[in-house]
Amino acid sequence: MKLLPVFYDQQMICDVKSFSPSAAKPKAVIDSWLKDRMPIALRAVSPASNEILKLAHAESYVDGVFAGRELNGFGTREPIVAETCRYTVGAMIDATREAISNGKVAIAPVAGFHHAGYADAFGYCTFNGLVIAALVMKREGLANRVAILDLDVHEGDGTKEIIEKLGLDNFIVHHSLGYAVNPVPENADIYLSLLPSVIDSMKQCDVVLYQASADPHVDDPLGGFLTTEQLRERDRIVFESCSRMGLPVAWNIAGGYQKDDDGGISKILQLHHATLEECIANFVD
Repeated sequence: MKLLPVFYDQQMICDVKSFSPSAAKPKAVIDSWLKDRMPIALRAVSPASNEILKLAHAESYVDGVFAGRELNGFGTREPIVAETCRYTVGAMIDATREAISNGKVAIAPVAGFHHAGYADAFGYCTFNGLVIAALVMKREGLANRVAILDLDVHEGDGTKEIIEKLGLDNFIVHHSLGYAVNPVPENADIYLSLLPSVIDSMKQCDVVLYQASADPHVDDPLGGFLTTEQLRERDRIVFESCSRMGLPVAWNIAGGYQKDDDGGISKILQLHHATLEECIANFVD
């Protein structure tokens, strides 16, 4: 592989006045990667239809979000926010399909999935693109089993709820860091030492959906447990393990809430850059 496939569309961007930078972060990430001439190839995104979103969510909830009756993940009823979700979810679906196809890796530079439950939004998450992508692969006959490796520091509570609601335990292997460890610095090395075995438990899956979140960083206001090098080691373990096992991986950028003195997100971008570097080291020839 000479270039890493990255699924991006300007229509996934939205100017939301929020503590979370996730609605605008994809553009900043892509701009940073292109500026540094990283070996990526941008691919078009197929927006997710209401029908696709309803694979993992209640029909009334999906229709209500787009009609402005239900709150989105940012706590508003703005239609523009809902429309961007078609592209963030679509990017995750496309990246998952591409990773299975090329047998290695694909990237969706998006966030806002794992807190979205069956019939409600929470924590900047409106639709659960992780479960939706898994179910699309099942429907298309591309996967008999899918792993969700959620290394965001917060619990993947929406993912857990949907898996239980739809009875997907035999189809989705779900690991959420937020449920697995108390995220305090003294537990960092212990967790990293156990991570290879976590990934090994996913070896019978057809693809891993990896949330490569920046919010476990020790300086994140909503995180606080891994140093910069430990976060890079997390990514190294994931990509080395998946590469060694021949396990395709589709990853997204998930959370990250550090701000510069001027309100920018350069610290977050540096962490996402490190994740990409580890991906390049394992998948680019």
